[in-house]
Amino acid sequence: MLEHAFSGPAFTVGIEEELMILDRESHGLAHGIEALLEAVPDGISGMVKPELMQSVLEIATDPCDGVAAAGRQLAELRRIVIAAAESRGMGIAAAATHPFARWDEQRITDRARYRELIDELGYLARRELIFGTHVHVGIVGPDRAIYVADGIRRYLPLFLALSTNSPFWQGERTGMKSSRVPIFRGFPREGVPPHYGTWEIYQHRVELMMRAGAIPDYTFLWWDVRAHPNLGTVETRVFDQQTRVEHTVSLAALNVCLAHRMCALYDAEEPLVEYPTELIDDNKVRAALRGTDGRLVDFRAGEQVPAPEMARDLIELLLPHADELGCRAELEGVEDLLEGGTGAHRQEAMYERSDDLPGLVAEIAAHTPP
Repeated sequence: MLEHAFSGPAFTVGIEEELMILDRESHGLAHGIEALLEAVPDGISGMVKPELMQSVLEIATDPCDGVAAAGRQLAELRRIVIAAAESRGMGIAAAATHPFARWDEQRITDRARYRELIDELGYLARRELIFGTHVHVGIVGPDRAIYVADGIRRYLPLFLALSTNSPFWQGERTGMKSSRVPIFRGFPREGVPPHYGTWEIYQHRVELMMRAGAIPDYTFLWWDVRAHPNLGTVETRVFDQQTRVEHTVSLAALNVCLAHRMCALYDAEEPLVEYPTELIDDNKVRAALRGTDGRLVDFRAGEQVPAPEMARDLIELLLPHADELGCRAELEGVEDLLEGGTGAHRQEAMYERSDDLPGLVAEIAAHTPP
């Protein structure tokens, strides 16, 4: 029987960011995670973690009482790891791919989980040189959590479009706003999740996979949104890593406000439409290719609409929820991604000014501190 901790408090917010460790001279990636972990103050060591590759680190906030508190803690964590990296002659940068680093030059972190992952997936795992942002929202009740995850599911392409920040891959301008998406697409159990419907169905399907030996536990389901029973949260994982911390916070506000709306619909016993996975995935490809420059299918209207129009309609719908949660300013900050461009737009503009990929990385690093 799959245990869970969906017992509250509701609408806590936790944010995880995956950051690059840089060589400060070449602006390439540095195999520096062990040295950086040694330099991090003891009091926050559990909030700074290794990832699959030695050039990647994760920072993770506590479950916070609201978006603003999570944002403040996230900013402080960025400051701490930047200082720790500088003390060891390295740098930190935030984007969803490194513009010119090669995956085949990276070293795997010496941890059992990562060694086992490489043994199982080989090439698929070794090329996963990508960086994402994950947002956790505390939900009370297992069926409510599944409803929230199912409800967020059709908005995943819009979330991706707003967060796109990886137009370069291994020195090439790919023409995509999120090159991270096709790289991760090789993994099993990733992308748009099934519509589970109830906790009972979710539990049955996870336990079936575990009994079959497909996965050791549910954390090996790398869906774009998933229930996280051990933490009592719904975790949204579709976002490209943001360069500016204020953009991470605004996307987190959008996420938690949508979760709040879904909880209200659940409490009102509003049935959810099970939108076909292939339609949501088609929208996700559109988002990865063109970001907010493109059009996404509005399933309710049955037609394509500009992504910014869809985003503004959703923000308008969520404003009462933002007011209830105390994060209207953070939610309205999404407008900066619509007016000023996503991280992908900003990277492309920087590159067009200089045609210099190491210089682009230096600019990304300069905009990473909060």
